[in-house]
Amino acid sequence: MRIESDLKLGFKDVMFRPKRSTLKSRSQVSLEREYKFLHSPFKWKGVPIMAANMDTVGTFQAALALAEKQLFTAIHKHYSIEEWNTFMKSAPKDIINYIAVSTGTGKEDVDKVQTIFKENPTLQFLCIDVANGYSEHFVHFVKKMRTLLPEKVIIAGNVVTGEMVEELLLSGADIVKVGIGPGSVCTTRVKTGVGYPQLSAIIECADAAHGLGGHIISDGGCSVPGDVAKAFGAGADFVMLGGMLAGHDESGGELVERNGQMYKLFYGMSSDTAMNKHAGGVAEYRASEGKTVEVPYRGPIEDTVLDILGGLRSTCTYVGAAQLRELSKRTTFIRVTEQENRVFTK
Repeated sequence: MRIESDLKLGFKDVMFRPKRSTLKSRSQVSLEREYKFLHSPFKWKGVPIMAANMDTVGTFQAALALAEKQLFTAIHKHYSIEEWNTFMKSAPKDIINYIAVSTGTGKEDVDKVQTIFKENPTLQFLCIDVANGYSEHFVHFVKKMRTLLPEKVIIAGNVVTGEMVEELLLSGADIVKVGIGPGSVCTTRVKTGVGYPQLSAIIECADAAHGLGGHIISDGGCSVPGDVAKAFGAGADFVMLGGMLAGHDESGGELVERNGQMYKLFYGMSSDTAMNKHAGGVAEYRASEGKTVEVPYRGPIEDTVLDILGGLRSTCTYVGAAQLRELSKRTTFIRVTEQENRVFTK
């Protein structure tokens, strides 16, 4: 047993220090990024914010709406091959820039993924998603998928430490998903005692990835647009959102009414709700590591997206970053014990 005494920080522990700027308006800020990848020859251009591969967020409907703003969606893994084929026949051709096929690591997952890519060869992104990216089996699976799909962009996760980011990149991943426990409907930290404060995880994992020419996604922990900006400021190449994009017309989840108010269900993919829906219940050897909540219905997803993008542009103007790629270079975080005056907050 050993204890690391270095302080680890989350989004709530810091704020940006403002700096002098020549920018006159938020409209001058460009949020578009262009990336080349470590293994895949594909080049990507867009706004590097992602909808999470949860069946209440990463839907085909959300992908179509977000792609209009050049945002990305990791499509959840529970769509069938037939549903994928139907979607791809009717979707705009450029949708391939803004969606990933998600998968687990079972044998049947390999067959399903290969079929989806074979029948829709223009698809470019694969998201290999497990709760615990530290297993030897997961590393072997990433290597296998790199061999089977040598030209595709492979996203793999989740991990929170630099050495595992390096191992996944060297095993064939182009982008590593970073985050264990920070999600709003994730209970891993209280069920298992395992986790890592998200801001520190981003800083350490980004440093490891960029040294090898790889990229990272900050996955989880963002509850307001300022958190998205902090993730980019800390070095994230992409930021993945779940709860912030839940509760909309394009989101999954049942629409319910309570006392005259409309809500949509939102739940973690390791929750009882998700397990009962997709796996016939929670297996005896494991515990549920997610919760189910009712998110107030929020209408079209576009309004929320514009709020997030507006906040991010405003951050850039405060620190003098004319482009999103400059934000981390212009970032100085200050440690704080207070974020917001909550006198008039319910």
